Amino acid sequence: MPPETLRLASGPAVWYGPAMARQSDWLNQFSPEQIDALEAAATRLLRHGRDIASVVQSDAALVTLDPTLERIAGEVLGGRGFVLLRGLPVGRWDRATSAMAYWIIGTRLGIAVPQNAAGHLLGHVRDLGNDPANPMTRIYTTNARQEFHTDSCDIVGLLCLHPSRSGGASAITSSTTIWNEVLASQPDLARVLIEPFTVDRKGEVPPGKQATYQLPIFHDHAGAITCIYARAFIQAAQTRPNVPRLTAQQVEAMDLVDHLADDDAIRLDMDFQPGDIQFLHNHQILHARTPYQDWPEPERKRHLLRLWLSAHQGRDLPAGFAERYGTVEKGKVRGGIRVEGVTSSAPLEP
Repeated sequence: MPPETLRLASGPAVWYGPAMARQSDWLNQFSPEQIDALEAAATRLLRHGRDIASVVQSDAALVTLDPTLERIAGEVLGGRGFVLLRGLPVGRWDRATSAMAYWIIGTRLGIAVPQNAAGHLLGHVRDLGNDPANPMTRIYTTNARQEFHTDSCDIVGLLCLHPSRSGGASAITSSTTIWNEVLASQPDLARVLIEPFTVDRKGEVPPGKQATYQLPIFHDHAGAITCIYARAFIQAAQTRPNVPRLTAQQVEAMDLVDHLADDDAIRLDMDFQPGDIQFLHNHQILHARTPYQDWPEPERKRHLLRLWLSAHQGRDLPAGFAERYGTVEKGKVRGGIRVEGVTSSAPLEP
């Protein structure tokens, strides 16, 4: 992208946390009728022995909920880029019913794609005791702070089954707003961010691909500012001897992105309640998590269910995203982590 084409973005994708916190239209409460419809659909599918991963949108009719979910999908993909759904009765339902109801909701927004080398379509965000200091560790398997990042899909969803004893707040920020702030204050660093960075796959290598790939962090494409950023994966690549060392300007540019993402004037914080579902448009939202302290009882430990979705109506993506997404063709399933010889599944346990 030639320097003269750099532009400030506009529209609903540009927002600031304090102003957003004063609004309530991004928070949607399930009605009793909608809960009843979800429970009936999930119970019926489970009673007939359906595996969660086999369920598609047409398997569950949700007359009372579909108009709401259609509006939400439009807001996530074409508006502010996020939504919070509240009130799924996960304390009353068993794990299978909660997971099936969540999956049914997800089918309205997109098709689930694998989140790790094990092929998990239903992910578990839980502290598994892994070492956060190891650059190859996926941080969601620890209780450490998770820095602002995007995931390798169009939409990421999180369902809270159990919150932590303390900490673990979700923080989100508009990457489009960050782009505007960088361009307005440090245009030289904006130009750095549209040039390729080397990114590691942390051992989750698709067939025919290398352990690392190159991709810019920001892209001005098809009328939208699109971001793909996971600094931990960029830093992991630096452990490899054949990877070019990051330049001082690249480090400065990422430092600025991280600083802006965590700025009180830009960031929006959310404390998850049991039954909350958060959907984020990865291409325009960065998300993070504060460190947390867990409960000693295993059944009370912080536990979120995660979906990575290839959106039914996803935005146009730059051709370079195919290195990570497999394809950028609209209407095709794209994104996720695909490792040779692995069959996808939706496990109910981590």
